[in-house]
Amino acid sequence: MLASFDWLRAFVPHGRTAQELHDLLSTHVATVDAMAALRQDLAPIVVARVVEATKHPESNHLSITKVDAGTGTLLDVVCGAPNVTAGVLYPFAPTGTTMPNGLKIEKRKIRGQTSNGMLCSARELGLGDDHDGILALDLDVPVGTPFLAAMPVGDVQLDIDVLPNRPDLLSQHGLAREVSALTGVALRRPPELDGLATVPTECVAAARGEVAGVTLRIEDRADAPRFAAAVIRGVTVGPSPAWLVERLASVGARSINNVVDVTNYFLHAFGQPMHAYDRATLSGDTLLVRRARGAETLVTLDGATRQLTPDMLVIADAAHPVGIAGVMGGRDTEVTAQTTEIVLEVASFDPGLVRRTRRALGLSTDASHRFERGTDPAGPAELVALAAALIASVSGGAVQGTPAQIGEPVGRRPSVPVRASRVARLLGDRLERSQIADLLAPIGFVCEALDDDTLRVTPPSWRHDVHRDVDLIEEVARLRGYGALPDTLTPFRPGTVPDHPLHVTGRRVRDRLVARGMMEVRPLPFVAGDDATYVRVANPLAEDEPHLRMSLLETLASRVEYNLARMQGDVRLFEIGSAFARDGDGVAEALQVGCVLMGRRRPAHFTEADPPVFDEWDAKRLAQELAQLAYPATSVECRPAEHPILWHIAVDGQVVGAVRRVALDAPVWAAPCFGVELRLGMLPVAPIAPPGTHAHAVSVGPAPRRAPVRFRPLPTMPAAEFDLAFLVPEATEAAAVETVLRRAAGELLERIELFDEFRGKGVPAGYRSLAWRLTFRHPARTLNEKELAGRRQKLIATVDQELGVAARTA
Repeated sequence: MLASFDWLRAFVPHGRTAQELHDLLSTHVATVDAMAALRQDLAPIVVARVVEATKHPESNHLSITKVDAGTGTLLDVVCGAPNVTAGVLYPFAPTGTTMPNGLKIEKRKIRGQTSNGMLCSARELGLGDDHDGILALDLDVPVGTPFLAAMPVGDVQLDIDVLPNRPDLLSQHGLAREVSALTGVALRRPPELDGLATVPTECVAAARGEVAGVTLRIEDRADAPRFAAAVIRGVTVGPSPAWLVERLASVGARSINNVVDVTNYFLHAFGQPMHAYDRATLSGDTLLVRRARGAETLVTLDGATRQLTPDMLVIADAAHPVGIAGVMGGRDTEVTAQTTEIVLEVASFDPGLVRRTRRALGLSTDASHRFERGTDPAGPAELVALAAALIASVSGGAVQGTPAQIGEPVGRRPSVPVRASRVARLLGDRLERSQIADLLAPIGFVCEALDDDTLRVTPPSWRHDVHRDVDLIEEVARLRGYGALPDTLTPFRPGTVPDHPLHVTGRRVRDRLVARGMMEVRPLPFVAGDDATYVRVANPLAEDEPHLRMSLLETLASRVEYNLARMQGDVRLFEIGSAFARDGDGVAEALQVGCVLMGRRRPAHFTEADPPVFDEWDAKRLAQELAQLAYPATSVECRPAEHPILWHIAVDGQVVGAVRRVALDAPVWAAPCFGVELRLGMLPVAPIAPPGTHAHAVSVGPAPRRAPVRFRPLPTMPAAEFDLAFLVPEATEAAAVETVLRRAAGELLERIELFDEFRGKGVPAGYRSLAWRLTFRHPARTLNEKELAGRRQKLIATVDQELGVAARTA
């Protein structure tokens, strides 16, 4: 979306620079991808000072001047302007400059005197029509300063990344509305629209209407909710005034003629596409919005012949289509130099229909870009009279009768309640109800207080993207500024789905261990084992550790040895992770917590030079605490066991963990190491290959058997489906029919679903019509029609044979 700095300033006369506006829009509205000055043809021009001015000896109207252009050398310049004065700053074009009118400045002799450049007038710079004298500059800048840096001349073009959910920003007016809200400067009409004489559009809630003898009609109001038109008579089609040409050029559009330029002006200014027809070319003085019929064709404005289909929406006269609705007009009814009477059409169309039509035709236009995202439903009635008045103004015509709109009236959008407490919860910062209203009201939202905490907010007609309170809260956040949000993290839930019980248990255990001063580690779960006992990884990271661990203490022991090798003998580590074991033809994965304790219980202090070290009783106490934490409201028991296991940990009689002495490759000075391992819960069993069996590791005890989870590759072939309906007696259950269908359908059946039940006309008494949708898919090829027809007949025959249930034929 291209925006013009000057055009935005015409809507909102703020005092900010182009860079400040760029930053404001990027921070609060939409990202500005690029910014470019449009008068780059003035880039070579610099500010220079005339140091000396004398009369030319060979001419009464020429002067010889010495000019300081910041080069360090005074330049001789011959000037023909009567107002050149020594000591004054002027724009200066050095030798080699190409002027806006194409003139190249060269060093040459004028009446015997050499001239090295040119002092410029406003007309020569394209800044006005004054050619009587050079342009004196009242500036306080050094000589040699680029003219564009010293003078705010020329427009600046902003390239704004407007997202699909904000079509209201696809216009200068929409962007200006945001700038007005952010700056506090009132929004107004641009000066070129002031003083236009308009009358209110006559709106008729019907599918038919008339304006100045032209019949308007909508065939289906779902396709075109609103359709407006105005008639302008006595127009003279010709070049547009300079201001209109400049407005269009500032957003990258070219001038065509004064009538078409006005329609393009309103497209870019207000985001409302409109189209002008030559009334003399309209058959039957009729404009009709309808679907295309039969094999109709249309030659569009780009000269291409378009084949139309019945699912495309067109604008037609009494005989044939004259435009593709929302996309492009037809060539046969375009405005030409011979046109004297205009029918101006402004409408709103179904966005999905415009998008499908545009895609089918492979034709994208500025109009379709806006229509398929959603235009303001209030736009046609509000803008048709204003656009007609502007066409009359620039073409010398007159508006005939009263502009009219037919179709659906514009209703209020559904209101959305928003609570200040919820705003505070989502943004992390408390805003009063009145502050929320103050932020939303300037961009068109109507806010009504329901209670001390709640506002009822009605979105304006142009905001199609606001449906829920979070949409409004996003508006509050961006208008207030994301920089104003607090940077402190507060507890929150990103969704409403509760955490898995194993996750909750693991978090509870982790918090307790951290509070006990233990440090969490997360080693990789790979160990050096044997294929008979351990589960081997198909593609191991390292060949010396190709197996999955059976106990967390295996990998924790390696972490302890790592510390001992660096002379660190006081170790308190834990991990919450998975241990693996063979389970029939699958892999049993258990979520476990493992802890290792060795060395001093607390750091040495001058009051206690030799603190006690951890022993097995410390480990036993920790195991009991963790078991009670992981399995609340249960009975925890520690059962003595044989070396190296010291105790089994049982919960309600079932062994879930153990306390053991951990064997290490340790130096002689190292204290004993004790380990605790506890199963928190089982995860789904996964299959392995080749299959094998092995008992669970003694450290975690027996685990309940779970059915293995089977995985299969994602399908690459397309699915085929058909529906079957049966007349089923009331005494026969639908499940019985579905069981027969599943069995008879075979292995290619992917899905079956009951989607319809019907009683009434055409269904005998005591019966009901039940319909199933069956989806088949072959893993290696596409199913053909003959195969599907055969399966269909087989299913019908099988259900009839086994249950006496007949297929429904009508």
